[in-house]
Amino acid sequence: MIVECGGEQLVLNKERAVYWKREKMLIISDLHIGKSAHFRKSGIQVPDTVGLTDLARLSAILKEYPAEVLLVTGDMFHNNINSDANAFLEWRDRYPVLKVVLVKGNHDALRNEDYEALGIEVHTKELLCAPFRFIHDKPREFDEYYNITGHIHPGVVIYGRARQQLKFPCFYFTEHCLVMPAFSVFTGLKIVKPEPGDRFYAITPGKVVKV
Repeated sequence: MIVECGGEQLVLNKERAVYWKREKMLIISDLHIGKSAHFRKSGIQVPDTVGLTDLARLSAILKEYPAEVLLVTGDMFHNNINSDANAFLEWRDRYPVLKVVLVKGNHDALRNEDYEALGIEVHTKELLCAPFRFIHDKPREFDEYYNITGHIHPGVVIYGRARQQLKFPCFYFTEHCLVMPAFSVFTGLKIVKPEPGDRFYAITPGKVVKV
């Protein structure tokens, strides 16, 4: 699905990513590397393949687009370094030329030297790349930049012919913000109530659909 946003064309991918062709930039949010290991450490049984599945999906997307930059709008990691980070390091070694950029989210608590060792460029608050501001959560005040954010894991409800309710992650566009879906499959959904003028693009198993 190709949409216009801020005078630019963005490709919405069904694997919960956006490709900005002009900048050769792949944009994702809320990857949450280490979340499954964090839960296992707390005694909650979560398969250790969850993080590997997310990284495999990311590799598949990178085969689709000639991306030179991977930009994560927050919550790339889930708290501290753990065993899942080793899987990411192995994944990172396969893409030595790819520039990986992180705009920190509320769960990104690694040390500066950890990010450096993983080959990640870090921005603490935001990254401005006109016409967009990349930031983890939407700002309280708006300006000339259109905000691309994450954080809330937006979802939308679609009603079937038999009145069944189907919930899907979505790309959520408002007047001032694009809220990205959570990239990780190991996340919940916050069903968003639309305001006049908002646009929703549901991510179904087969394709991205305008709602």
